[in-house]
Amino acid sequence: MGLFDTLLGRTKPVRANLDALFSLPSAAITLQVTAGLLPTGRAGVCFKPPAGQPFAEVQAELEQLLATPDEPAPGAPAPGAPAPSPDAASPDAASPDATSGGSPSPGVPAPSAPSAPGAPARPTVRHVGDKFGYRWIIVEATAVDDLVTRVHMVHSSLQDAGWSTQLLCSVFGFAPGPAQGADAPADSGAPEASGAEADTITRPLYIVYLAKQGTFYPFAPTGAEQRDNELELRLKGMLADDLPIEPDLSRWFPMWDLPIA
Repeated sequence: MGLFDTLLGRTKPVRANLDALFSLPSAAITLQVTAGLLPTGRAGVCFKPPAGQPFAEVQAELEQLLATPDEPAPGAPAPGAPAPSPDAASPDAASPDATSGGSPSPGVPAPSAPSAPGAPARPTVRHVGDKFGYRWIIVEATAVDDLVTRVHMVHSSLQDAGWSTQLLCSVFGFAPGPAQGADAPADSGAPEASGAEADTITRPLYIVYLAKQGTFYPFAPTGAEQRDNELELRLKGMLADDLPIEPDLSRWFPMWDLPIA
């Protein structure tokens, strides 16, 4: 900060800790185990375009970049796919999208929470507006790691363009998964919750990332401009070990009419 900024009381905006976004896959596992919730595969980055500054070109370049699916390393199977064999199925066989998250070692994918039924099969991007004058970059991807990486890309690109002050938040959707029963996999890679510990949630909700604070909070709408504050506080306790939760409850803004709903 320069001398004149100090004398005039001006401060430069602090860049948020975007790395906090990469704690979301761990939180997704916690929500799956403790509450029966799965990622919907949809997220939205909310911002207000700067007045008088061209945004169309940045938007087009950003959407083109985000819409490019990740490619697995040559010769490496997609995460979750069985090892290739001489009788391997054709390349057209369905397999999960490759994730962009880090992995413990080359060729070993990091664990990822499954997505809710109806999640998109491959990464896509949409751009919409809302009635409050904000714009949304809507990102869709099957793997939560891939989704987080693309949201991080949007934040980084807008910050690098000098528009960090225009960023409001990012919102990630979660929804109830299929009932756990005899048809559920015996080993999903996550610890099991006992009946006493499970806290199953039966309606969709959202995890909001505040761009300027670098913190998260849960948002649980129940209807037209109504929310479940008690459930949100329970989720705060569930996720405290996984996410930097926003401590100031006055910043837990309601996000009505979400375009990722």
